[in-house]
Amino acid sequence: MLVDVKPAARLRGKNAVDLTGALAPVFTALAACAATDLSRLRVTVDWVQYRHNFRAPVELRPVVGDTQLELAVDLRRIAGAPDSTASAVASALHAHRTGGAGARQLTLEEWGPTSRSLIWAFNALYWGHLRDWEEATGQDYESALPGGRSDAREDEPVRTTIRELFAVWDGLAERRALPEELYVLELGVGNGHQARTWLDAFRELDHEHGRGYYRRLHYLMGDYSAHVLELARATVSEHAERVSSFVLDALRPTTSLGFLRFKVFLVYISNVYDNLPTDEIATIGQREHLVESRAHLPADAAAAVAASVHTTPDALGGLVEKLLRLGPALLAEAVPQHVPDTRAAVEFWRAIWAALRLQERYVPLHGLDTYAIAPGISGELLRPLLATGSDVRMHVANGAAASFAETLPLLHPYGRLQCHDLFATDPHQYRDGFRGPGKYDGSVVNWVNGPLLAHIGARKGFDVAFTPFARAGSSITTMTADVRD
Repeated sequence: MLVDVKPAARLRGKNAVDLTGALAPVFTALAACAATDLSRLRVTVDWVQYRHNFRAPVELRPVVGDTQLELAVDLRRIAGAPDSTASAVASALHAHRTGGAGARQLTLEEWGPTSRSLIWAFNALYWGHLRDWEEATGQDYESALPGGRSDAREDEPVRTTIRELFAVWDGLAERRALPEELYVLELGVGNGHQARTWLDAFRELDHEHGRGYYRRLHYLMGDYSAHVLELARATVSEHAERVSSFVLDALRPTTSLGFLRFKVFLVYISNVYDNLPTDEIATIGQREHLVESRAHLPADAAAAVAASVHTTPDALGGLVEKLLRLGPALLAEAVPQHVPDTRAAVEFWRAIWAALRLQERYVPLHGLDTYAIAPGISGELLRPLLATGSDVRMHVANGAAASFAETLPLLHPYGRLQCHDLFATDPHQYRDGFRGPGKYDGSVVNWVNGPLLAHIGARKGFDVAFTPFARAGSSITTMTADVRD
């Protein structure tokens, strides 16, 4: 039996976790189950920092085509709960042995790569119907962020970026190579406060600089959510003559913005990549496996939600499918006997989302070259990242990779892409901590595979660098991509 404890930092210091005490019920339950071959068992210990997530405290993950099993435990939730932990381990082993897992859950989809799971349909539903969600909760989505706001709005880093931009433009102007129209693009504009911070600082610094760059500026805001863009436009109304907005798909930005190819001097992105679909790849015994998942509701949660909308658990799958296809307002029109109005439909949506879990399994890959990260990007790029010297599981960042690769061609030869997000900047970080998925309000969040994006950028002729965000204690990292000299 292999025991892999990832959150090593939690075992020392003032609030150190009693690992022996926390895991004792796990091993007691394993020893009592004579039918389990312990030599084929892996016990993986994580610390799931997201209080709202898709995992149960104890989960069993099979390796398809093999007798190996992985018992995954969340140290944060099992610590101090010996009875429920032992019971959960015994129950998981029994369900696997008897094939009775289905009796404890309502499955909502078939097995498949996590990037195609319906959790991403819920993610799209959230951004597409954000106004309904916010009206039901009484708070805007930024309240779900740590500290209730985005780190990217800090003023001094914005001013530093603008000064660096002015230096580039001054150099081009001296050579009479500066275009008349100066394009800056922000992807994922939020409620517009970041754009206003940037535009206010730009106008002030341009006045001091004296080159008249503000009157030539075209600030383009792009976001998936029309509601978010509406809020952002209102926030930057003082700069309306300098601003345009586009509803766009972050996975395929050139579909809407192809006319900007080689024209954009700054692409500014904040907290977008961590909200895009991703798979996970795991090496087990020096062989690569794809993590497959399927969304489900625990049986007790399914029964409670079904009762709240006057139906049976077996009928919930159909209601969920209608919700994802129609949205809450049209769902209320289609099935008023279950949700009489939009607010009731949103409450149904929130209840499903709160209870939603992901069951996982490992499926062997027949070579990384058979796996596509994104269109035109082979899984072979993952090989050096997976070579950590031991078993590892990491995010592929499929959506971020696709978006990044499509955005780079928009940059002017002297342009820069700057992205503030949750980045893993070293493959070994996947060995010592949980990187998602978690739930932020009604959306999904995963840490982004920074080394993979750097590898993609290098292949396209860009230098990619990562620096800690300016504010001390922030989890945000700043990624910059510049055309290689």
